[in-house]
Amino acid sequence: MRYISTRGAAPTLSFAEAMMTGLARDGGLYVPETVPQMAKAEIAALAGLPYEEVAFRVMRPFIGGAFTDEEFHGLIEKAYSGFGHAARAPLVELAANHFLLELFHGPTLAFKDFAMQIIGQMMQAQLAKTGERITIVGATSGDTGSAAIEAFRGLANVDVFILFPHGRVSEVQRRQMTTPAETNVHALALDGDFDDCQARLKDMFNDFAFRDGVRLAGVNSINWARVLAQVVYYFTAAVALGAPHRPVSFTVPTGNFGDIYAGHIARAMGLPIERLVIATNQNDILDRAMRSGVYETKGVAPSISPSMDIQVSSNFERALFDAYGRDGAAVAQLMGELKAGRFAISQGALQRLREEFGSGRASEDDTRATIAATLVATGELLCPHSAVGVKVASEHLSEVPMITLATAHPAKFPDAVETATGIRPALPPRMADLFQRPERVTRVPNDLAALEALVRARKGA
Repeated sequence: MRYISTRGAAPTLSFAEAMMTGLARDGGLYVPETVPQMAKAEIAALAGLPYEEVAFRVMRPFIGGAFTDEEFHGLIEKAYSGFGHAARAPLVELAANHFLLELFHGPTLAFKDFAMQIIGQMMQAQLAKTGERITIVGATSGDTGSAAIEAFRGLANVDVFILFPHGRVSEVQRRQMTTPAETNVHALALDGDFDDCQARLKDMFNDFAFRDGVRLAGVNSINWARVLAQVVYYFTAAVALGAPHRPVSFTVPTGNFGDIYAGHIARAMGLPIERLVIATNQNDILDRAMRSGVYETKGVAPSISPSMDIQVSSNFERALFDAYGRDGAAVAQLMGELKAGRFAISQGALQRLREEFGSGRASEDDTRATIAATLVATGELLCPHSAVGVKVASEHLSEVPMITLATAHPAKFPDAVETATGIRPALPPRMADLFQRPERVTRVPNDLAALEALVRARKGA
């Protein structure tokens, strides 16, 4: 199994190399050269299996010779042992033909745990083989950072630096990043929004002297291993509702496009997915692009669903690569145009995207109303991101079962939930003292040179 860049000008890598590299040296994102197929009988055989076994069978064809079967089984078992639900990703019925996939039972109460926990295990195993020490730098709109810190805190051969937008994450999200006491963890509050954090992260990767000097690695959804781990729960959910013998659809609240791109890969592997629906909040660049054919940034408006407050959706580049017939030069040209704030999608590529994805948006009022109405109708308390998904899904229901991804626990966004319902959701017992723990955080400017100097100083490099 080999991996190629979406911009066509970087070396072809193995799975282990792509995982440890993150962003390709031409600025592109790694994708598999070919997508392995699962026959209907193989998909049907997943029914009733533990989540860990499904993860092994779905991910194994993508990892090549990176790990033996025995090693990989062991890494998966460790990755999901700390989840708070035996099913790992349970389904809840909201209404006739509408289901909620609860992805918030991991250590940090967000869907990012499904990918980050296994990446942590795989990277640690790979580093143990090579004896290397790496620097992980991540950008987060709220959940990726805490999940990364949880996965890598205390590891002897990893330093973790997480950039988050100062004042633009929830109190719970911030404290999950700033309260770990391990000295290899560094929470950095950047003056700017998430797109600024993501831009500085990419700038660091594109500064090859810095990148090579500190042995930079990335765990954002630009990392292919992140996407791969998220493919698994599409299979477990679909099979639970009758796949491959009947199709299912998914609605995915998304800002950076990684989670829904994982669904695209699941479908490419043979999972019978009827529709993949993009759900956006008021920062609706993806919905606008799907409707108009023009991808145009308009600035980020802070919302009650902050993890989706994004205008530059990195993983959309992977979808464009497929829509343009895997033409790396065409994608590189579009990404170059985006530096000026916009690009137009060709008619043929737009048609292919519309064949693959539907879309919709939810306003702030829509989101609050959905949280309140869902609680009354079902007793289910939604986080605002999940509510965005449920609202958009309600506009795309059909005779095909619809599964909406519930991406975070409502207790991560207690203010928004309380405003909508009058109920302030409590943190699980293992996090009950979160607000009593001391914080460690550094305020940083939106400046590449200053960030690189800080990383070097903290590492002693």
